[in-house]
Amino acid sequence: MARYIFITGGVVSSLGKGLASAALGALLQARGFRVRLRKLDPYLNVDPGTMSPYQHGEVYVTDDGAETDLDLGHYERFTGNPASQADNITTGRLYQNIIAKERRGDYLGATVQVIPHVTDALKDFVLEGNDDVDFVLCEIGGTVGDIEALPFFEAIRQLGNDLPRGDCLYVHLTLLPWLPSAGELKTKPTQHSVKELRSIGIQPDILLCRSDREIPKNERRKIALFCNVRESAVIQALDVASIYDVPVAYHREGFDREVLEAFGMDADKVPELAIWDDISNRVANPEGSVKIAIVGKYTGLKDAYKSLIEALTHGGIANIVKVELEWIESEVFEAEDPTQYLEGVNGILVPGGFGQRGAEGKIAAARFAREHNVPYFGICFGMQMAIIEAARNMAGIQGANSTEFGETSEPVVGLLTEWMKGNELEQRLKDGDMGGTMRLGAYDAVLKNNSRIADIYGSTEISERHRHRYEVNMSYRTKLEEAGMNFSGLSPDGLLPETIELADHPWFVGVQYHPELKSKPFEPHPLFASFIAAALEQSRLV
Repeated sequence: MARYIFITGGVVSSLGKGLASAALGALLQARGFRVRLRKLDPYLNVDPGTMSPYQHGEVYVTDDGAETDLDLGHYERFTGNPASQADNITTGRLYQNIIAKERRGDYLGATVQVIPHVTDALKDFVLEGNDDVDFVLCEIGGTVGDIEALPFFEAIRQLGNDLPRGDCLYVHLTLLPWLPSAGELKTKPTQHSVKELRSIGIQPDILLCRSDREIPKNERRKIALFCNVRESAVIQALDVASIYDVPVAYHREGFDREVLEAFGMDADKVPELAIWDDISNRVANPEGSVKIAIVGKYTGLKDAYKSLIEALTHGGIANIVKVELEWIESEVFEAEDPTQYLEGVNGILVPGGFGQRGAEGKIAAARFAREHNVPYFGICFGMQMAIIEAARNMAGIQGANSTEFGETSEPVVGLLTEWMKGNELEQRLKDGDMGGTMRLGAYDAVLKNNSRIADIYGSTEISERHRHRYEVNMSYRTKLEEAGMNFSGLSPDGLLPETIELADHPWFVGVQYHPELKSKPFEPHPLFASFIAAALEQSRLV
C-alpha cells in the first residue's frame, strides 16, 4: 500500500519544491522503493499551454500529450519515471471537470461547494492509480497563505485523517534568510510560515530549510521548539554548485532517513548513490569546455528553456566537458550582423518558439552556422527557420516563409490542420481554441538508413515528444533536397518531416520534436551528446 508525502512551501516562492521532491524521489528509489511524483497547481488555467513563457516558464510535455508544469521535468530527470496527464492538475482543470459533472446532473441536485466537492475531487486525483508504488510524493504549487491554494491545503489536511494512521507525511520547505546588518540567520520567517500552515490544520513532520550557509545547532533547536517538530527533522538545504548534487547533499543531511523513520520504517539500508556521485564528479571536474550560443526569443527568463539547459548539461556530462551558454535574443540579428556574436562559439542552438518576433534573427543564425561550418541544432521552430533559410539561400525560393507570420506566396512552413496519431485522425480548426490543439506528445518517426541522425540514435525507429502547430510543407521537399537539404526522418506514413540534416556540414541537424524533454543526467539524450561532441571537435579546430 502506498504511503503519501506532501511537500509544501512557505516564506517565498522559487525555493525549489520541485527539485526537493525530485531529489527525495531519487533517494527513495536508491533505497529500492518505487515512487510516483505529482504536482498540484492552484492557478486557474486549465494547463500552462496558453501561458506566456515569461509568466510560467517552460511547458513540459509528456508522452500522452499533457502540457504540464516544468517541475514534472525535474521529476523525470531525477527518477527516470515518465510522467503523464495523471500527474499534474490545476484549479482550472479541476473546476472544468466539476462543472461538467454538475451540468450533467451527476451531483443529483446537491449544492456544489468547495467542501466536499472540490476537496473530494482533489483527494481522488491524489489517490488514484497508486497500487504499484511504495511512495507518492505530491508537491503543492505556490506558498502557504496563497488564497487560491486553500482548497489544496484543505484536501491534503483531510487526507491526513482519511489515510491509515502513519501513512501520511508533511514536508514543509522554508527559507532562513541571512541579514548582514544583524550578522545572523533569521528563523522568524520559518516560524510564521509554519504557524500559517498549522492554522489550517497541517502540522509539518519535517522542515526543509533553505539557506546559503550552515544552520547553527542553536538555530535548529529553536526552530524545532517553535515549530513543534523533532530537532532531527529540521533539515538544512544548503546551496550547491549543481542541482545534480542535491540528492547526495540531502542524503548527507539525513533527509531520506528522517522520512523513513517518520513512517516507522527501517532506514539502515545504505542507498545506492554511485550514479549521482559520478554525475556530480563529471560536472565538478570537466576535462574541457565548449561555448554554445542559444539564439532564442525568451532569453530574459531562463526557466523558459529549463529542459533545454539541462539537456545541454547532460550532453556535457556525456563528454565530461563544461557547457558554457551564450544567451542571444534573436531580434538582435535583425538589426546587426551576427558575426560579432557568433564567430567565437563552438555550436549554435535555435530552440522552439511561437510567432514572428525574432524569426528573421533565427534564420540569420541558421545561415551563419551553415556558411561557417559551425555545429547547428534546430529544435522545432529552429528546424523550421533552418528550412526557410535553406529554401531562400540554397534552393532560390526568395519568398519562402511561414504562414504563422501571415499570408505568403511560398508557404514552406504551414499550419497543420489534421494528422494521424496511431490509427486515429486528429483535427484542428484554424480559428479554434489555442489550448491543447497542437500536435502534442509522443509520435513515432522513421529515419533514413545511413543518415547522420540514424547513426546518432543507433536506430531507424524512434519516438519523441512534440509540441507545435506548424509543419514543414512537403511540397518543397524535392527542391530542398536537390539543393542539399536532406529530409532524413519522416512520420511513419511519410507525410510529415521529422528531421533534416546537411550532409556536407560538420554537424547540422534540425528536428521537429523536443528531444530535450527525454534527456536525463544518467541517460543523456543522444542528440545532445552528439551535438556537444561536435562542438568540442569544433573548439579544437579554432
